[in-house]
Order: sequence, then C-alpha cells, then structure tokens
Amino acid sequence: MKLNQSPTPYAAYIGIDWADRKHDIALYDCHQETWEHCTIQSTPQSIANWVNRLRKNYGENKLLVGLEQKRGPLLYALCQYENLVLVPVNPRMVANYRKAFQPSRAKSDPIDAKLIVELMQKHGEKLDIWTSGCPKHRALRQWVESRRMLVGEKVRLTNRITAALKSYFPQVLDWFDDKDTIAFCEFLEQFPNLQAAQAATADVLRDFFRSHHIIRKTTIQRRTQQIQDAGPPLMRDDAITIPAQALIQGLVALLKVVWSQLIVFERQIKSLFESLPDAELFKALPGAGPHLAPRLLAAFGEDRTRFNCAQSFLSYIGIAPVKEESGKKRWVHWRWSCPIFLRQTFVEWVAHARPRSLWSQAFYQQQRRKGKSHQKAIRALAYKWGRILWRCWQDGIPYDEEKYLAALRRKKSPLIKLLGVQQQPQQQA
Repeated sequence: MKLNQSPTPYAAYIGIDWADRKHDIALYDCHQETWEHCTIQSTPQSIANWVNRLRKNYGENKLLVGLEQKRGPLLYALCQYENLVLVPVNPRMVANYRKAFQPSRAKSDPIDAKLIVELMQKHGEKLDIWTSGCPKHRALRQWVESRRMLVGEKVRLTNRITAALKSYFPQVLDWFDDKDTIAFCEFLEQFPNLQAAQAATADVLRDFFRSHHIIRKTTIQRRTQQIQDAGPPLMRDDAITIPAQALIQGLVALLKVVWSQLIVFERQIKSLFESLPDAELFKALPGAGPHLAPRLLAAFGEDRTRFNCAQSFLSYIGIAPVKEESGKKRWVHWRWSCPIFLRQTFVEWVAHARPRSLWSQAFYQQQRRKGKSHQKAIRALAYKWGRILWRCWQDGIPYDEEKYLAALRRKKSPLIKLLGVQQQPQQQA
C-alpha cells in the first residue's frame, strides 16, 4: 500500500540514516510541528531503549518510520513493534533528492535523516508501507538466497582446489569430469598425490569407485587405466608438494562441509516449497526444476496486488529495459538498479526453459538472426516470459505449452513459421 493511501494519522514522522555502528535520527512531531535530532548506537539494547522513549512520549500512537532498508538488521529490529509503521526508502532516491537541493554535494547523516522525513511528507505516492507478508514466503526467500550463496562458495572452493592441483598433481583433473563431487574429494583424501594413486592396486581402486556409486565397468576400467598410464609426477620438490597437499586437504574438508549443508538446505527448501499453495504453478514451468521453481515462487511472493501489471513486475526485477529521451535523442539501456538475485533467478530460468519450449527456441533463434548476442537474445526472451508468467500467477493457472502455441496460431504469430522450419528437420531425421 502506498504511503499516501494510508488513512492512519501519525503522531510523528521519523527518518533514520542507518550505519554499521550508529543511527542518526530525525523526528518531526506532527502536533507540535517541531524537529528533534538524536544519534543512537546500533546495538539491540540502544534500539530498544530508543523505542521505549518513543512510547513514553507518544504512547501507542502510530509513528511513521522511514529507513534506507527493505531488509536488514535495523528493519528486523523495528518490525516487532506494532506502533511503528515502516517505510523503506531507496538510498539512491535519498541521494538524488539531496543533490537536487544541494548542488555542492555536501552530505551528512543527520541531513539525510531529515530528507527521509521530507520524502515521506511530500512524496507519499512514491513510497510503499512495509508489510511482513507470509512467514513461509519470507523464510523460503531466505533459504533460497542462502543456498545460492553456498553454491557460490562451492564453486570458489572447487576453483581453488583445481588451481592447487595444477601445481603438483594435474593428472587427477583428467580422471574426473566433475570436480565438485564427494567422490572427487574423498579420492584426494585417500590418494593425495600421483605416487599414492599409482601404488594402489586395481582392486583397491575398483572398490573405491564402487563405494562412491560409480558402477559402470567401462568408467572404472577407463579411470584405472588412466591412473596406471599417468606417467611421472609433475615434480618431486617437497618444498612445493607437501604444502600444496596440506592446502588441498584443508580445501577438500571445507568443500565437504559445504556439500553437507547444501543437502540440508535443499531438503528444507523442498519441504517449505511444497507446503505453499503456488508450488504446482511453478513446478509446471519448463526447465524450472527443484532449484529454480522455489526461487521463482520467492520472487513473485503471495501478494497478487503487489504488481498491478506485467510491466511493473518486469521493471521491479530488472528485466524491462530503461528508455531515455533528451531532445531528439532516444536510447535504451540495461536497468542498473534492481534486486540482483531476483533478476539472476529469472534469467537463469529462462535459459533453462529455452531448449524445453518450442516457441522459446524459435524466438531465441529469431533474435540471433537479427544480430543480437546470446545474452541480449536471452533478455528479450525473458521479457516475453515475464508477461506470460505474470498472467499465470495472477490467474493461478499453471503454464501450458500447447495452449500457448494454439494462441500463437490464432494470432498468426511469425513464430509459427519458425516453428515449422524447426520441426521439419526433426521429422526428416
């Protein structure tokens, strides 16, 4: 709900310029029409003491609090108090508002706190009142974002292990296709160098692979033969190899911990995702799978009134481009300010959906023939998918590829001709 649509009378407007160690606060008393300024520490006790002082002065009257956070420790600390109505304000909005009236670019935290109050007073139609929303949806978003962070950590550790192995044991990199598996980690623990691997008998190697669910005989034979034919070590300098082996053991131990935590996160995400009523809607999307479907659900949320049109959703997550005009010049550019994780989620899903959807593949090829790069073609496809998915979400009806293709035929879309061209080679094959 927009701030100017709220019927609640507020006893005071409060602007907070938050920082890591302190918060600068500007308070405008609506009855006395006076300003107060103060600074509090960012500790939980200091925040609680400040809220208690507000209660002594204003009782349980509603107080409007603007802060430059949509999520974060300060917002989480304040949302537990029912008399505080929170309004997240984009930090860039505050910065540009300040520059409009201070061309010198002079800045101070107390001034920014006062500017937040002015924005709430004069531009309430631009600001939304923060609502906590469904606890399950909020928890799901935290889970999927944290899981993605762990995936990034897994990639970082795998890259470090690969770089370290190249310095003394590069042969093992050819023996395993996937370097981020438990089998690869435990192989390095049991056989830390080439000499240890070549000293193992064929039976020992066979037992190791089978114990790690590698049961295909051709794969086991190929790897065993590769180990026997690996040739001499890259070097025999203990000053290099011994510290490198110790580093590998440390990195492998960390990677195994990340792997075990990813399993925990994925189980929790699956359980939470399947408990939500919109789960089936996002499961039906082509290419979504067990990881991207929960992320897409978290991106949309449960509030159907949050985005009044598809364009609003596409602008929010950063898929819709920005158009600018000045005089006779017009240009279009990438949207810089948006929730990065949500945009990444949507673009990743579209890339997975493309080979699993006939019209998506046809549209992508159409864009490529126009000279667009892969990334630009994917972004254009994401824009079309965003409108489709928003409609499915609004109506609560899962996406159906056949229905959409039928709609394209009714509208005589140019994509239908491209679909025919794609299907002919498949039939001939």
